[in-house]
Amino acid sequence: MTAITSTAYSRDLGDELRLLRKTCTGLNGRSFAAKLGWDPSKVSTIEHGRASASEIDLIQYLTACGKDLDYYDEFRHRYRHAFDLYFAQVPDNLRTLAMTESIATKITSYDVLTVPGLLQTRDYTCELFIATGIETPANIKKGVEFRAERQAIMRRHDRPECVFYIHELALQTQLGGAKLMEEQYLRLLFRTHVLRLVPASARKAALLSTRTLYEFDKAPPVAFSSTDTAKIFVQDHVAVERSRKVFERLDTVALDEEQSRRKLAAYVSGLREEPHEPRSDLA
Repeated sequence: MTAITSTAYSRDLGDELRLLRKTCTGLNGRSFAAKLGWDPSKVSTIEHGRASASEIDLIQYLTACGKDLDYYDEFRHRYRHAFDLYFAQVPDNLRTLAMTESIATKITSYDVLTVPGLLQTRDYTCELFIATGIETPANIKKGVEFRAERQAIMRRHDRPECVFYIHELALQTQLGGAKLMEEQYLRLLFRTHVLRLVPASARKAALLSTRTLYEFDKAPPVAFSSTDTAKIFVQDHVAVERSRKVFERLDTVALDEEQSRRKLAAYVSGLREEPHEPRSDLA
């Protein structure tokens, strides 16, 4: 077992082992360690993703959980990437993202064309999936439910500190009808986070890519970005600092909290105007 810096993926796979131990053996960590002849701290360290388990460790752990060689080979194939500082996942693998969000103490994000996933209404999420034209109806339903479940962290008493930078283009990109957009604008006004709108006049800011920075109490920060082809988790110091610089730049061009709320209120008012009264700031 080699002690190294944990990553978002090592913590995810460690938690997968923990759940496997509980469901397959019913043993707590100390009893499971005794069964393996390990020190209890070794089980805890592996299950928290703080150390890389050797092949022998994994064989012993998975065998104790009643798993066969095929299961071991599949898990080892994934585990060999657990401590990579750059890690990519297919877009429909959402476990690592959900776990990263759930243990983060601070989340800072920037979105250009859409509302952040943690702030989307169900109807907005559904229309967004439909608009991409990629997902099947079954996958859309699953995607909407999963995104709604992720938002539970915003209702926790110990929720992470959240700062969302959103370019005004996201407000101007209408999905569905006026009622849907009004509900989405009102959802953005909830005071469970800090919202900073980047005005449409800040055109160069729209060239910056969508990104999120996750920070933790006892783990290094993780920079994250996502497309319809992959989810990218990066723990490299240089990449994390690049994200910090992006947010520093956004801080200089974004509206403050009160200005952002007034801008959002103006969008709500615009949707409630008579249809024959045109609005130049809605597209």
